[in-house]
Amino acid sequence: MNLPNPETLLAEITAKIKTQLEFNGLTNTALVGIHSGGVWLMNHILKNIKLDVPYGMLDAAMYRDDYAKRGLKTEPKPSNIAFDVTNKHIILIDDIFYTGRTTRAAMNELFDYGRPASITLAVLINRGGAELPIAPNIVGAEILLKPHENLQLSQDNKGKLQLSLENKTLETNNG
Repeated sequence: MNLPNPETLLAEITAKIKTQLEFNGLTNTALVGIHSGGVWLMNHILKNIKLDVPYGMLDAAMYRDDYAKRGLKTEPKPSNIAFDVTNKHIILIDDIFYTGRTTRAAMNELFDYGRPASITLAVLINRGGAELPIAPNIVGAEILLKPHENLQLSQDNKGKLQLSLENKTLETNNG
């Protein structure tokens, strides 16, 4: 499968986010990236739009409804929302949208900081497979994957974004 260039997709969603910022007003809109890929994207977006807009970061792992089953996959990252969320238009940014559980968890954590006026979800890729009635509003690409396939966004030491496709090994019960 040929994967799209994540830098090209990022340019597309950046343009859409800039339009959203101008529509809602810079003083009443904020960007929030979900660790880790969403924060990488948000940092690129902030650099490219060159506008002074409030921003923050969330690690929603502890808010997931499947936390007991999944546990922590990596070391938790700090959440940091240094602005008043109440009545702000929040543009929530993530890299790959799949089941909607990370988005739901991020929204739950976001509401701990206040009640936003609205939340717009921007993602680099919607891979299909939503399990909750949540869908991204701004999407770079729609790429339908099978359940055993997994897209990973990575960032090299120079900040260049890369996509890779992984196949999860299927576990069998031999007991």
